[in-house]
Amino acid sequence: MVAAGDAEYSSVAERLGIKPDMVVQEIGWDEDVDDDLRAAIEEHIGGDLLDEDADEVIDVVLLWWREDDGDLVDAIMDARSPLDENGIIWVLTPKTGQPGHVEPSEIAEAVPTVGLAQTSNISVGPNWSGTKLVSPKSKSKQR
Repeated sequence: MVAAGDAEYSSVAERLGIKPDMVVQEIGWDEDVDDDLRAAIEEHIGGDLLDEDADEVIDVVLLWWREDDGDLVDAIMDARSPLDENGIIWVLTPKTGQPGHVEPSEIAEAVPTVGLAQTSNISVGPNWSGTKLVSPKSKSKQR
């Protein structure tokens, strides 16, 4: 029997654009991350989340980020390097009122510096929000 929460998390994996067999990397894991979300994503992709040391081409990066984690621009640049050209970075931050909350303006200011575009924000659990970053579509690549 699937609990309601499990179904909710698997739909979050889909809303994150994660499909079965995708290569998903996780950066910034700590004790405070949403383990239910992690488990749902691993079940959805049929494998484990890769850690920061993975040397594969990545489809989706989950970047857990908190206020005191350092320089967001550097973290996004590091996350972007193994990313597929159509890959997605999700910056996962604690929601307002949670320890480590990051102001949305901090993410918005970092994004153009690294040459990405911010496309959407979603709730990914009771304590975490996600901000989707993608490579901007250039005129020459559009068909």
